[in-house]
Amino acid sequence: MLDSKQCVLFSGGAAGTEQFFGAQAEAWGIEEVNYSFEGHQIERTRGVRVLTSGELALKDVSLTYVSRLMGREYTKAPLFRRVLQSICWQVSSGQEVVVVGTIQPDGTVKGGTGWGAEFAKICNKPLLVFDQDKDSWFRWEGENWVAVTDPVIESRQFTATGTRFLEANGRKAIVDLFARSFNK
Repeated sequence: MLDSKQCVLFSGGAAGTEQFFGAQAEAWGIEEVNYSFEGHQIERTRGVRVLTSGELALKDVSLTYVSRLMGREYTKAPLFRRVLQSICWQVSSGQEVVVVGTIQPDGTVKGGTGWGAEFAKICNKPLLVFDQDKDSWFRWEGENWVAVTDPVIESRQFTATGTRFLEANGRKAIVDLFARSFNK
């Protein structure tokens, strides 16, 4: 188990999964860094780190590349590009990545959350996903998803992101993950 007082959660503070992870981090005494940018609406105000335009540009990604990698079309709106850039900051900052969402048949995670999971794969970060539809945890093992029982967070600096539509089983999975992972 990790000492929660020595841990840092990197996230985006958005409604749903990120908001819930942040609340759990606060309850466990875990430091929180929520990456944001001017004009971005977030729910968590604890540990907000507003990225400058220059910092966002350091994590710029090709929307064509992301669309091709994810097998879907994304908007080319400037706000969406900044969201993808801020997700890159989140994933780059943590030593492992935890996601709540839905794993699709092609192996990607549904929605914008999926970019966080794919970027974690690209960066070779340990990646853990709670699939709300399957009500199960999965770990990325380099080529495919492997079901895992009772996983724990193993790194003091970890990233958490996920769907805005956090369901009861997703909340329970997060609460249980923290209980298994940390000592107060």
